Amino acid sequence: MKNIIKLLALLPLFATMACDDLFEPAIENNRDLDAMYSDADYALGVLGNGYILLPYNTSPTSDVATDDAVSNDNSNTWRAMATGAWTAQNDPASQWKNCYNAIQYLNLFLERVESVPFAMETNIQTLFVDSYSGEAYGLRAVYMYYLLRAHGGIGTDGQLLGVPIKTASESPESDFSQPRDTYAACIEQILSDCDKAIELLPLDYKDGHTESEIPQKYLDLGINTDQYDRVNGVYRAGRISGRIVEAIRAQVTLMAASPAFAESGITWEEAANSAGTVLQRIDGINGIDADGYTWYCNTSEIEGLGNGSNPQEIIWRAGYSDDNTLEGDNFPPSLYGNGRVNPTQNLVDAFPMANGYPIDNSKSEYDASNPYENRDPRLATYIITNGSTAGSATITTGSYGTNNDAINRESGHSTRTGYYMRKHLRFDCNLDPNYNTKQRHYSARIRYTEIFLDYAEAANEAWGPKGTGSFGFSAYDVIKAIRTRAGVGVDNGDPYLEACANSQDQMRELIRNERRLELCFENIRFYDLRRWNADLTEAAQGVNISRGSGGRLTYTPIQEVEERNYRPYMNYGPIPYNDVLNFGFIQNQGW
Repeated sequence: MKNIIKLLALLPLFATMACDDLFEPAIENNRDLDAMYSDADYALGVLGNGYILLPYNTSPTSDVATDDAVSNDNSNTWRAMATGAWTAQNDPASQWKNCYNAIQYLNLFLERVESVPFAMETNIQTLFVDSYSGEAYGLRAVYMYYLLRAHGGIGTDGQLLGVPIKTASESPESDFSQPRDTYAACIEQILSDCDKAIELLPLDYKDGHTESEIPQKYLDLGINTDQYDRVNGVYRAGRISGRIVEAIRAQVTLMAASPAFAESGITWEEAANSAGTVLQRIDGINGIDADGYTWYCNTSEIEGLGNGSNPQEIIWRAGYSDDNTLEGDNFPPSLYGNGRVNPTQNLVDAFPMANGYPIDNSKSEYDASNPYENRDPRLATYIITNGSTAGSATITTGSYGTNNDAINRESGHSTRTGYYMRKHLRFDCNLDPNYNTKQRHYSARIRYTEIFLDYAEAANEAWGPKGTGSFGFSAYDVIKAIRTRAGVGVDNGDPYLEACANSQDQMRELIRNERRLELCFENIRFYDLRRWNADLTEAAQGVNISRGSGGRLTYTPIQEVEERNYRPYMNYGPIPYNDVLNFGFIQNQGW
């Protein structure tokens, strides 16, 4: 209050000053884009917006709009969307504004980069220009991918449409009513940007490049290994690289080959080849990280992060931070958390038994009265079930529980499904106000496991379960390696997998399920279901666990914890209503 009074007392003094000096920056502090031509740091700041605007969140935001999870937060926008509030005016999944803002910055940079003074030496200048241009092309491909994933679809004219392709910067005089391009044209543009980026970027940023790693173009300019490291050294690690762009290419081609976008012109073989190229660099399935499925809590790896270095599992990550935000949001209430993300019974049931059989298979040995026993170890790794240990506490989610961990005990804090999320969380965080300890976390943008699963899906469609194309490993080989890593089917030779290997259809279902399990809570399921033209309307289910007089537990299914009120046309997201209204864009059908 005293500070406010002091401020008010000074207002008459401020009034005597020139208003322009007080409320408007002096002209010398306004920098236009021409400043890029004399200040390389300023130019790199423009490029840096391509990183700042990357739409990624470690919290499983979109998963709560699928059959994998619900949110206990009544105000959650994805919860509202899944239950019937998704419209072209209210679209939590929209990437339109953010991505086009980023593309504008990248186009501005690309149009001026050749005149930015990065180095005095002509050959080093060329190398800098090429490398930074490669970043911009790679990032533009990323943003176009996010745009296409969110907004591509069947227009009211019946054509598979993408979004407006923008490869030049815009000004107030630009025509903002540029029509939507075809989906195929958008894919072509993304892949073109990927190809340019791969041509211009090093595979990895590191010190100690060998001469064989330097493209002939730069050797002809007299670039030596020390000079190449000067431009593409480890100090730039974490920025987009050739390896990362190859992985993005794999993501894009898989999406484009999928049933919802089959008219894109991209084949399953092209998608398999794109993913296979990435995996071949790590010796195929021999390069699978034994601890890759617990990347988020591999303490020694996480504590060793630095200089943009990546654990074996990670292709691209964001920075790290020391905090406990995820834990505060998602720990059970007894651990001082808000229990926000609640896995569904649907997801729990998707985990097979340790012998590899689905729980509804007669050979599974599943016991409905002891449902968490002898299950796929990933169930206990990713989900807190009734009676699980979390940190040093035993979590009781059953209705007989004595605290707010129990199902539906307190709105906005307790689980609605009978489960809490374990994945992403570090239980060496202590949220007790007397301690409030924090631990290191990082965001994984692209994991090798995702690319392995991309390859398995595409390879199965292109060549069948055991076809290898030119890579020497098959969809079957990938799934076997992933399940073995998880501890599934290791004691009995995994006969269920062997049976699936005889049928492309059965292998497809198994691959999709393995993808669901391995990538749960990573904001992928929502988009997978849509690209597969799968059913979005399966209600989120749960379980109410009660205890009888003899201590025996009874598991009562909750058939509908939360409805999934989607319509068939919602496999494709909308074009923002205001942009349709203002610029006449063709809207996707149904919206």
